Amino acid sequence: MTKPSVTLVIEPLAPPSIRPLRTIFEEVCHTDMAVLFDSASEHSDSRYSIMAWSPKAWLTTRQGESHIRYRDSELIERVTSPPFTALKNLHHALVSTLSIAGDSQRLADELPFLIGVAGLAGYDTGRYYEALPTEAEDDYDCPDVVVGLYDQSLIEDRVTGMQYHCRLDYLPRLDLSGIDAKPETGRFALASRWVSNLSKQAYVNALERINTYLHTGDCYQVNMAQRFTAAYTGDPFTAYCRLRDSNKAPFSAYLHHQGSHVLSISPERFLSVSKDGQVQTKPIKGTRPRFADPARDKASANELLEAEKDQAENLMIVDLLRNDISKHCEPHSVAVPALFSLESFAAVHHLVSTITARLSADASPLDLLAGAFPGGSITGAPKVRAMEIIDELEPHRRNVYCGSMFYLGAMNDMDSSICIRTLLAENNRIHCWAGGGIVLDSDPLSEYQETLDKVAKILPELAEHCE
Repeated sequence: MTKPSVTLVIEPLAPPSIRPLRTIFEEVCHTDMAVLFDSASEHSDSRYSIMAWSPKAWLTTRQGESHIRYRDSELIERVTSPPFTALKNLHHALVSTLSIAGDSQRLADELPFLIGVAGLAGYDTGRYYEALPTEAEDDYDCPDVVVGLYDQSLIEDRVTGMQYHCRLDYLPRLDLSGIDAKPETGRFALASRWVSNLSKQAYVNALERINTYLHTGDCYQVNMAQRFTAAYTGDPFTAYCRLRDSNKAPFSAYLHHQGSHVLSISPERFLSVSKDGQVQTKPIKGTRPRFADPARDKASANELLEAEKDQAENLMIVDLLRNDISKHCEPHSVAVPALFSLESFAAVHHLVSTITARLSADASPLDLLAGAFPGGSITGAPKVRAMEIIDELEPHRRNVYCGSMFYLGAMNDMDSSICIRTLLAENNRIHCWAGGGIVLDSDPLSEYQETLDKVAKILPELAEHCE
């Protein structure tokens, strides 16, 4: 039997009758599966912000099992296919019979996402595609994958100030009045100091072990991270807003699922696919601190631009990603239009390269994501061996850290981040990670300091509000 078609409607909401998107999101941020993709900066990759809530269905993957739940049913469906395949099937079921209202077509061609699948694929999603050890402790409630199938969204254009309510025609016009008022959770505050899961000496010892692997030819680069944890009270979204405003990262995002809150202020794009199949990835590798003094800040940036070690690290990851994306892109379409570009953010300068390609006609953007997951910039090379070493040397699994916040929209457009500068708040504990790529000529103490530089606008920002 042919499925009945559904129609996508896009309704412009003009200022000044509208509130800022983030203010609207506050009304739903505590509801299960509320998600915000927040273009929080003037960066060239920032224009649109997107919020979605109350999904039609959602997929969670945890401890090797995936389940789909539905908004209008008590049914819980166990899924045996890998996570990205399950999401591809969910997405196809939503958009395969989709038509677009005539007066909405122009906006549908311009705006991102509209409706579709959106959420988190954590770093450990890689375990569903590669055989990896299980030495690191898994002490999280947050699933490895938590992604919703959304049949409406609210999109804000930072350039024009316009907002757009995108919905399938069986849903009513935008009305948030039926959603419970935000609970009175009080201000966010840390209830303890930040504590790392590795002492400084333990971190240096881990780097010495990596150095042994590098010398024996096991690998060429390994990304090694430490996790900082503190107790907290209050509302994690308040913490997100504070970090978002101080860091102004282009790939900021927030997700809530059953008491687990993902607070991401990432500067790094993982993979994007435009509506006409153009692929882009922008790996970051190479970091220097920012300074308030302009002369010191410029000197720090110039030092990074001239650093042969950082350029060599960046090039290794560019080569890895060129190989990863070529699996699902047209032959000979992979190019590197920008190598070793400087991009400056609130706390650090970064060395960023840009890789482009064209998606194969027979591939889904989710095939591309699965084939490159997790991102090479936060694993090392060769990827699987680097991930084995990470599991051996990091005491805890990464969960959200170095995973990806992503969406795949109705027009087959996708965007995704690398979840660096990302926190997880659950059970009144908040975690934050920082790491760096280790190569043969890495200096352990400098690498340790680099991890602290990367969270210089995160840990102290929240520690200012410590009870």
